[in-house]
Amino acid sequence: MSTTARARVQPRSPSQRLRNLSRPQLPTSAIAGRSLLYAILIVLAIIYIAPFLVQVATSFKTDAEAASNPMSLIPATWSSAAYEKLFLNSDFPVWFQNSAIVTVFVTLGRVFFNSLAGYALARLHFRGRNVIFALLIAVMSVPGVVLLIPKFLVINQLGIYDTYVAMIVPLLTDAAGVFIMKNFFESIPASVEEQARIDGAGTFRVFWSIVLPMARPALVTIIILSFQGSWNELSHFIVATQSPELTTLTKGVASLASGQLSQGTQYPLKLAAAAIMTIPVAVMFFIFQKRIMNTTDGAVKE
Repeated sequence: MSTTARARVQPRSPSQRLRNLSRPQLPTSAIAGRSLLYAILIVLAIIYIAPFLVQVATSFKTDAEAASNPMSLIPATWSSAAYEKLFLNSDFPVWFQNSAIVTVFVTLGRVFFNSLAGYALARLHFRGRNVIFALLIAVMSVPGVVLLIPKFLVINQLGIYDTYVAMIVPLLTDAAGVFIMKNFFESIPASVEEQARIDGAGTFRVFWSIVLPMARPALVTIIILSFQGSWNELSHFIVATQSPELTTLTKGVASLASGQLSQGTQYPLKLAAAAIMTIPVAVMFFIFQKRIMNTTDGAVKE
């Protein structure tokens, strides 16, 4: 008998047999329950994804087919006319550019200012700190639509109405972001800052060089929320601008959906604009989803 044949008939070791015996055998009821759970999750996933699939499929249909058979997931005649019209015969590129500019500046500003404010509330002891934090919580409970008229009056009084400044500056901070950063900074032991202070580092140096790198999970969360919030913002841009040159994607797509810029239903055109609008947010989320509030990053041993 050859060496290969002997290797094939070689009996398993006791440890291998023990591992096979130690594997738990799930009862039939547990298998049925797990199968039912997976079936429910699949159904929910289909319900959640189906509108997006219909949206993408309809964007490649002709106007007649989209009106007659809107739920079909496979167009009878594939057409890119909606995308060509968006990019070649509309102001869609200008809308996209304005949204990109505002989103980049707002995201960077919120990461910086929210982290600064959160660190101040978490680590600095000054008179009125609790009052400021209480006001922060109160602002979070106020619906944004209530502040639209006061926001317009302030922007108009400052003389920045209908400018990029009016679109960007009021969004550079948000109460929810400060709240997230404050809670995360409080979870970091204060002992990690003591050595830096002994070496003569100031408050801002400790914040920038020691604490902020450890807050990477919270920063990623702020980046995603800020990007999504500023990219999808609509009400603020309605009260801050009126020029067509400053129209963002949300205002432009809303105009398309309401029929102000086109005649007829034009479902492919509207859904093509909506599909393109969702791409940046989806890419941002899928890139950073595993880093959202991962509290294991930056952990230290006492």
